[in-house]
Amino acid sequence: MGDLSAQVMLEHLAESFADNTTEKKEIYRIGDLAREFDVSLRTLRFYEDRGLISPQRSGSTRLYSNDDRKRLKIIILAKNVGFSLIDIEALLNIYDDQDNDQDLSSLTDKFKEQLSRLESQKEELQRSMDELGNAINFIESKS
Repeated sequence: MGDLSAQVMLEHLAESFADNTTEKKEIYRIGDLAREFDVSLRTLRFYEDRGLISPQRSGSTRLYSNDDRKRLKIIILAKNVGFSLIDIEALLNIYDDQDNDQDLSSLTDKFKEQLSRLESQKEELQRSMDELGNAINFIESKS
């Protein structure tokens, strides 16, 4: 995967996490994707309101394309690893911009930044757990 674009890399990452047993279709309804990705209809509407996905409409029915499904995979992957909505928007901008050679390094930087944030959160959580454990030990020793 040496010279892959950021777009292709994001697609590979999204495919690697997603359950690909879902039947491939041309068009998906909101309920199809909600079930596939185990998200609520409200979540999908929220992503649409934020401009992260843009389904077509047939009356009041939302119709999602395979491209919308790919974008949703990227959104869910990014959400699962703790990216904020602003970061997810930036990832999707990288995904959409197929002509920029620096996208892959930008993508790598974003993932490294997120890993660093998660490592800091892990350390903070471990400190909190240690303090809580000490408090429990103290309480139990006094009772």
